[in-house]
Amino acid sequence: MKVMFNPKEFARLLELASLGMHTVAGSRPPEEENPALKRYEELFQKLLELATPLGCADYVTVASNGQLKPSEKITEDERLRKIEGDAANDLFWHELVARLSDRDLAAEQGRGFAEGKDGPPIDADARLKQIEDAYWEEFEKNDLAHFILLKGSKG
Repeated sequence: MKVMFNPKEFARLLELASLGMHTVAGSRPPEEENPALKRYEELFQKLLELATPLGCADYVTVASNGQLKPSEKITEDERLRKIEGDAANDLFWHELVARLSDRDLAAEQGRGFAEGKDGPPIDADARLKQIEDAYWEEFEKNDLAHFILLKGSKG
């Protein structure tokens, strides 16, 4: 199979691969063991090696360890930083809503059990969705303005 890229297309492929590598690396320090990163590193190096022959030499540089790495043209690109920032922001809000909702549902179920409430069992998925929707509504309206952390509290 032969694939042809013009320099503009290959530059976008390098940007996309760099975004992917940034996602896989996460916020871990570079010296920390990361099996997922190792899975993709060899393929990423191959892409970086093709940059010069495909007219994108300014997209790569040589790291101190001799390996190729994305140049500042990629690492400092405002469009790419915005994409990374938007993804991190989305992840934050979704994770916050999911964790708070799971916590609240578990607390409701625990209180109901402790109080010996009888009656039909609740639809946990439907109730979880209601709790999530309430958090989304709150955060969309007020961001974190009404969010208070009670340290040492057991709710």
